[in-house]
Amino acid sequence: MIARINGKIIYKKNNCVALDLNGICYEVLIPSIIMSRLDDFSQDGQISLITYHYLQVEPSKSIPVLIGFINEVEKEFFELFITVSGIGPRAALKALNKPISVIAKGINEGDVSLLCSLPGIGKQRAKEIIAKLQGKIGKFGLMQDTKESTIAHIAEDIKKEALEVLSQLQYKKQEAKEMIEKALERCPNINNTEELLNEVYRQKVK
Repeated sequence: MIARINGKIIYKKNNCVALDLNGICYEVLIPSIIMSRLDDFSQDGQISLITYHYLQVEPSKSIPVLIGFINEVEKEFFELFITVSGIGPRAALKALNKPISVIAKGINEGDVSLLCSLPGIGKQRAKEIIAKLQGKIGKFGLMQDTKESTIAHIAEDIKKEALEVLSQLQYKKQEAKEMIEKALERCPNINNTEELLNEVYRQKVK
């Protein structure tokens, strides 16, 4: 069981970071809200992550998967979240796109609408989350993870990833930057790279 991993960041993309450990490269999946804070906890490209390690079993193979967290409290919340029926590690990874303190508060307050705003969580699943975890996760609501800087980091990471993609598609850097800024002016509530690139495409074909 891999409980912690320390290494140099080779690349980041979507919900994944690749770490080099003495010449061996490991891919670690990371919830988007935690991905946005990685730069705050890395030094000279080096980072230490707490990991949740499991086997993804498919009909013809078993794939070892690592999911990374900055601290043990984040991992503990994740492990509680996946105790809800129908929510596996992959679904939880996708769903955690808001600060954990916000999600915990929503659960304790029985806020179905907030939980339904999480990717992949429908109304019935939101009710099941509340039924299973309400009253059990108060301490997670105390986490200091809702700073404005977190939002700023998310926006910058999205723009950086979109710029890299457009550069690979042979757009000049300045042109790509202008396309990205125009897309964000039109749709300021974009919260991931895919949405941003889709908006860039829509304005390009008009």
